[in-house]
Amino acid sequence: MALHFERSEYADRLARLTEKMKAEKLDALLLFAQESMYWLTGYDTFGYCFFQTLVVKVDGSMTLLTRSADLRQARQTSIIENIVIWVDRLNADPTMDLKNLLSDMDLLGAKIGVEYDTHGMTGRVARLLDNQLSSFGQIVDASYLISRLRLIKSPAEIAHAKRAAELADEALDAALPLIKAGGDEADILAAMQGAVFLGGGDYPANEFIIGSGEDALLCRYKAGRRKLDANDQLTLEWAGASAHYHAAMMRTIVIGETTPRHRELYKACLETIQAIEEVLRPGHTFGDVFDTHARILDERGLSRHRLNACGYSLGARFSPSWMEHQMFHFGNTQEILPEMTLFVHMIIMDSESGIAMTLGHTYLTTDGDPQPMSRHGLDLIQR
Repeated sequence: MALHFERSEYADRLARLTEKMKAEKLDALLLFAQESMYWLTGYDTFGYCFFQTLVVKVDGSMTLLTRSADLRQARQTSIIENIVIWVDRLNADPTMDLKNLLSDMDLLGAKIGVEYDTHGMTGRVARLLDNQLSSFGQIVDASYLISRLRLIKSPAEIAHAKRAAELADEALDAALPLIKAGGDEADILAAMQGAVFLGGGDYPANEFIIGSGEDALLCRYKAGRRKLDANDQLTLEWAGASAHYHAAMMRTIVIGETTPRHRELYKACLETIQAIEEVLRPGHTFGDVFDTHARILDERGLSRHRLNACGYSLGARFSPSWMEHQMFHFGNTQEILPEMTLFVHMIIMDSESGIAMTLGHTYLTTDGDPQPMSRHGLDLIQR
């Protein structure tokens, strides 16, 4: 069995979940988020691209409803004992199988929470589910119940996050010798991802971002590669991943001549992230982090060049994104507490001058100062 944590850890997570379910007066919870299933049981698959759900009752019993292709996957990677298979067939509606399962589990008329806000729940599935269960019981949106529990990391989870951070550092180390005039983005990307794999890490939950020249102003991965010019800029956003736990980093690297605008934007990024380190601690909220970011950059006349978020919580995540629900944006009242792993990024994209500048890495929160999880500093990287 390929479990990444002791069974006692899974038992503690289940106890925390059922306690929260009791507080919310939930009789059962339907998990559709793969990271929720993984956190609770160890179940590791990309089978959530099809219909599957883990039913958790408030008494702690669990049953997985999935396809036959994931039967052995669940048995070999998780602590789940009860597995029910729905059969692929023409015009199949697995929500009917789910309704029958819930009836067998004596949940008729129960208050049932559902994880709607997840990539494991398509719009079609949501409509089928609501149609089947609208008269079966009281159905409520419980999308964030487990994601909030996952914010605070256990010592075992922190160990994986720290290993992920080491892998992210190793990826940057592998890339730096290749970042030079004539260097190929393909070689850089291969070296970075290869370093993570060589270190025993995983695929990240989303693609590494790489872009040079005008593409350095993009915040998403896109297909296509180019070679670096004598004077160029390269934006990288990547993450180490260990047992699906992520530690992200972000840098814009200047090749050749460093323009005054590069230096100006870098100084703004550095001063902002240093100020954020003063509020990335208990007694402040995620919204306070964003407000610090917005205030400093706006004071420097950069409001139209910044983003409306400056980071997010990280943890064990699955495709298509390593971002957690909890983000640093305006008005987020989520408190910052010890033992969170939080990615802070400064992203300034000046489309008028064609200049990009980014800076960011992952922190572990404590009772006091946040701890950067990278051994790399925040200096401007020039090649």
